Amino acid sequence: MHIVQVSTADRGGGAESIAWQLFQAYRVGGHSSSLVVGWKRSQDPDVSELTHDYLRSAWSQRCMAAAERLATALGPLQGVRHLQHAIRFVVGQPRRWWERRQGREDFDFPGTWRIPAAIKTRPDILHCHNLHGGWLRDGGYFDIAALPSLSRMFPLVLTLHDAWLLSGHCAHSFDCERWRTGCGDCPDLTIYPAANRDATGYNWQRKQGIFARSRLYVATPSRWLMDKVDASMLKPACVEQRVIPNGVDLTIFTGADRREARSRLGLPQEAHILLFAANGVKQNMWKDYQTMRAALARIAEMMKERPVLFIALGDIGKEESIGTARIQFVPHQDAPSFVARYYQAADVYVHAAKADTFPSSVLEAAACGVPVVATAVGGIPEQVIDGRTGFLVPAGDAEGMAQHVVRLLKREGIRLLMAGEAQQMVKDRFDIHQQVRAYLDWYDSILVRVPSGVGLHHAN
Repeated sequence: MHIVQVSTADRGGGAESIAWQLFQAYRVGGHSSSLVVGWKRSQDPDVSELTHDYLRSAWSQRCMAAAERLATALGPLQGVRHLQHAIRFVVGQPRRWWERRQGREDFDFPGTWRIPAAIKTRPDILHCHNLHGGWLRDGGYFDIAALPSLSRMFPLVLTLHDAWLLSGHCAHSFDCERWRTGCGDCPDLTIYPAANRDATGYNWQRKQGIFARSRLYVATPSRWLMDKVDASMLKPACVEQRVIPNGVDLTIFTGADRREARSRLGLPQEAHILLFAANGVKQNMWKDYQTMRAALARIAEMMKERPVLFIALGDIGKEESIGTARIQFVPHQDAPSFVARYYQAADVYVHAAKADTFPSSVLEAAACGVPVVATAVGGIPEQVIDGRTGFLVPAGDAEGMAQHVVRLLKREGIRLLMAGEAQQMVKDRFDIHQQVRAYLDWYDSILVRVPSGVGLHHAN
């Protein structure tokens, strides 16, 4: 089987790491596996990068060349980047710049339409992951207006890792329900991907029109997100839907001797160690660093007999102290084996979030034999068996989080029992091989019902 996946980047966290794991597993399993990305970081020959600028107008290309020459001539002088941006967009692509200023989502990525021509061998399955990328390529990398065409050329599987496709601009809507009926009058334009002005009604309607012409096989990692799909404007485009949880590589994320892990990382043996892992712990709008910090303050009050070390993995900053507790920041780590060592060194994994689809870190911690104390938002309740593999608390409940953490720290028997149950749960339900097999079985069933691999003949 020839499987082509589309993802924001080939290396990274979250959705990018899921697509990368599947890409590698398919290849190991003997399938022809390719990855098309917005930003290529690896040297893998089976990964290709979407390019767009060569397809823009001659005027736009001249402006982009002028912006590059300016950067070469002036280097890192103050204001050069702003001047580059003005030449590249305001002068070179004025309509695109104006639409962005109006808050309209940017789908101007013409290389998307060349994906079929760029693929040397016709794929049996085209599998798309995150189609937005607010931190990449000046705002994104994929034109979702191509979905109707692509879904008629190939069976198109679309895995949602957040709710961006269901709304007028945001990846998660928190308590807002306007995504159900058309957005508009947005209560918070700063939510990622942020917008300059409120064009959320226009964006919502444009997506609705695109989906109305598309034929998609839609997957989500959590039941929580699939329920949102069922209530959204994406629903009419769904030929078939499946909840396929993200998996964990149990050859990497597994139990190990805690003392040895601490020794290798240079961490104190006598301390109670709490861990939280996320991209940009302090500033990540989906996470709740303030609640974790407040919980840590209470933990420090209740655990004065031994030092408490809170490790924030995925951020940089100066070490902080809260009473007898310390907060240590560790920058993002690319090597999964190195990340696993931090889980293996921890006593409890603490995960406070305001919104989360299906965080891999929760499963990775459990796979390493670390009980989880987390907020019961999004898909997290599908990952933690409350009272057996960890504890769940309401969002923002610092006191409840602290009480559960202290209970686990003081009662080693309970902690070890939960650690064993957590490891078994991941083995039974969230092994990466189960995710790979679920997708491959689904691909097979799709191809049986789609004559000659042509999307026009999808069957319900």
